[in-house]
Amino acid sequence: MDTGAQLLGRYLSELAQVTDEPGKLTRTFLSPAMRRANALVAGWMRAAGLATREDTLCNLIGRLETSSAPRVRTLLIGSHLDTVRDAGRFDGALGVLLPIVALAELRRRKIALPFAVEVLGFSEEEGVRFASAYLGSKGYTGQLRASDLGFADAQDVTIRSALENNNGAPFAPPKPAHRKRDLLGYVEVHIEQGPVLEAKKLALGVVNAIAGQTRAKLVFKGRAGHAGTTPMNLRRDALAGAAEFTLAAESLAKLTPGLVATVGTMSVAPGAANVIPAEATFSLDLRHPRDAARRAALRQLRATATQIAGRRKLTSTWTTTQDNAAVACSPTLAGALTASVRAVQGRSLALPSGAGHDAVVMSALTPVAMLFVRSRSGLSHHPDEYSSPADLGVALDVLIDFIERLARTHSS
Repeated sequence: MDTGAQLLGRYLSELAQVTDEPGKLTRTFLSPAMRRANALVAGWMRAAGLATREDTLCNLIGRLETSSAPRVRTLLIGSHLDTVRDAGRFDGALGVLLPIVALAELRRRKIALPFAVEVLGFSEEEGVRFASAYLGSKGYTGQLRASDLGFADAQDVTIRSALENNNGAPFAPPKPAHRKRDLLGYVEVHIEQGPVLEAKKLALGVVNAIAGQTRAKLVFKGRAGHAGTTPMNLRRDALAGAAEFTLAAESLAKLTPGLVATVGTMSVAPGAANVIPAEATFSLDLRHPRDAARRAALRQLRATATQIAGRRKLTSTWTTTQDNAAVACSPTLAGALTASVRAVQGRSLALPSGAGHDAVVMSALTPVAMLFVRSRSGLSHHPDEYSSPADLGVALDVLIDFIERLARTHSS
C-alpha cells in the first residue's frame, strides 16, 4: 500500500498526463482536458470519502461531512486544476490533491472532525484562455459579474457562450456557495514560485500577505503600409508603439522598489514581414505588495500609453481585465499553520507572495491562509518545476497536523 506521500506523488504524476497538448501539460478553462481532469480527481475524492459535485463554473467540489450536530461550519481547502501552457505538474494541482490525501489519512486513523471540509478544484485561475483570471473562485464566491462574461478568447468565444455551451443552459452568475458565518476559512497549499525557501533550506513557509495585481489589455492602432516604400517619418507603426510601451513599463518597474511589470502576450496585424503593423494587441501585468504604489504606477503607465499613441499618431484603448487588492492572511489561520510547521519542521518562516492565488478572491468570502512548499530553483510555470517527495511528505504531515489542531480548537 502507498504511503500518503507516495499516493500524492502518484496522483500528481497521473494528473500531469491529462492535457490538451500532447507532449506538453496544458489545461485551460472548459477544455476537454479540464473535463477529464475533473473526472479523474473526483474519483480520488470519492475514494477518500468525499461526496463530489461540479458547479456551473465547472469547479470540482468534494465535501466531507461530519457526524457532529447540524449547522456545523465548513473549512475550505483547495487551489486550481487549470494550468498555463506547457506547465509543470505542481502549480495548482498540489493544492487540490494534498488535502484529498490528508483527509484520506485522517479517515484511515478514524479521526472524526467537528466541522465539514470542502476540497475545491477551481476550474480557472491562470487567465490563459480569456486573459481574465480567477473565474472559478469568482464564481464560487459570488463575485462573477455579468460584465466578466463578455471577455472573449482568441476564437472570439465569450465566457458566457463557453459556459452556456458547457452547461447546456442559459448562464447567470451564481450566488456565493456559502454564507460567511458558516465558514471557518480557506487554506491553500502551493509551491512557492520563488527561491526564498530554497535559500533558507526550508521545505515549507507560511504566507503572511499576497501582492495586489492588475491586468490590462491594450490595443494600439496605426496604419498598414509597404515596408519598402513608406518613409520612417510617415509611418504609424502600432508595433513600434507597443514596443516603446513595453520598455517604459520595464523601466518604471526597475525604478520602483517592489513593483513588477510584465508585457506577456502580444499579437500583431496584419502580421506580414513586408507590411508595417497596423494593430498591436498586448497585455500588461502589474503587481506590488502595497496597493497605493501599484495604483500610482498604473496611472503613470496609462498616461504613458496615451502619450506614446499621441506622439506616434496611433489610437489606443485600455481595458482592465483584472484588478485585485493586496490581501493580508488571517492571523488566526496563519498562526495555526505556523504552529503546525514548527511542530513538524522545527521552525517556520513568514513570507509574502508576489504571485496571485485563488486565496485573493476567497478572502472576500472568508479568512484565508497559505502554505508554501519549496520549489527547486524557485521554478514555476515551467515543465521543470519540482518539489521533492521529502518536501511533499513534510507538507502532508503539516496539513494533517493543522486540521487536527483546528479540530481540537473547535471541539473545546
